[in-house]
Amino acid sequence: MKIHTDNRRQFGSDNYAGICPEAFAALAEANRGHAVGYGNDPWTEKAARLIRDVFETECEVFFVFNGTAANSLSLASLCAPYHSILCHEYAHVETAECGGPEFFSGGSKVQLVPGAAGKIDPAAIEKVVKKRLDLHYPKPRALSLTQATEAGTLYSLAELRTLIDAARQFDLRVHMDGARFANAVAALGVKPAEITWRAGVDVLSFGSTKNGLAVGEAVVFFNRELAREFDYRCKQAGQLASKMRFVTAPWVGILQDGAWLRHAARANAMAQRLEKSLRGLPEIKLAFPCQTNSVFVEMPKPVIEALWQRGWKFYTHVSPGQCRLMCSWDTMEEEVDQFAADVKNLV
Repeated sequence: MKIHTDNRRQFGSDNYAGICPEAFAALAEANRGHAVGYGNDPWTEKAARLIRDVFETECEVFFVFNGTAANSLSLASLCAPYHSILCHEYAHVETAECGGPEFFSGGSKVQLVPGAAGKIDPAAIEKVVKKRLDLHYPKPRALSLTQATEAGTLYSLAELRTLIDAARQFDLRVHMDGARFANAVAALGVKPAEITWRAGVDVLSFGSTKNGLAVGEAVVFFNRELAREFDYRCKQAGQLASKMRFVTAPWVGILQDGAWLRHAARANAMAQRLEKSLRGLPEIKLAFPCQTNSVFVEMPKPVIEALWQRGWKFYTHVSPGQCRLMCSWDTMEEEVDQFAADVKNLV
């Protein structure tokens, strides 16, 4: 049976993209011969070392299959069942993890914090924390930040420090959902350490599948004490790969020569090209600033449906008229231009 994939790059998700060449080559290399299982192999050791080099510090590194596990298990390590987790109202840990953080923490409540353009309002942290201080209400214990945010926007270094300072006032531990962390680093032009542990982040869910890998995210504990027995959490949750080298070798492929940042920068550049092409078109309204690899636009329903009929794939997001257009590591200029031309023709 022949299985045909869509040869045209789409804007539905950066998860649509295939494996980048560097990751694929490392995967093929890891497939030669035998290696010890369950993470006791040279590929896993090297991947962890490279991550420590990226962040310029000694940290505890664990590999899991996907972002839901990375977020849920890392948040569970920060909280007891009677605690609560603060996050933005659009955050993935609230809208797209199927209750994973609550489940794996044994019942920690997720509490929502508002803020424009997908970013938490620092002043709202105190309001949410002080909403109830009695024994009958979950005690706030963790703040989860998303970088880049679900709106494709970025926390600057100054904004991160302000948020984390606010969190520390109330003894909150800090988790960062970095599903698109590479895109954030490429866009901000900063060292990864500056927007993680040096800013006060305790644990990072370091994403890779949206940046050219097939499977596998990293959980990076900068506060190493919080990583105690995290390996048991991974095992119990079904996240310990028996052939771990096939999860970790692709990390070696993208980290060892900086491909992870090059691919992220390209995806960001394609989104900026798309945003520029759509800006100013009649009936098209940009919903958020284009800062990473996504473009959020409001389009009339007939235009959306006509684009779908022409074979373009993308999702409506916050509301039926708001579309999320995602660019990937392999998005091509001509496909960006063709999509923009189709929108222009329809409006």
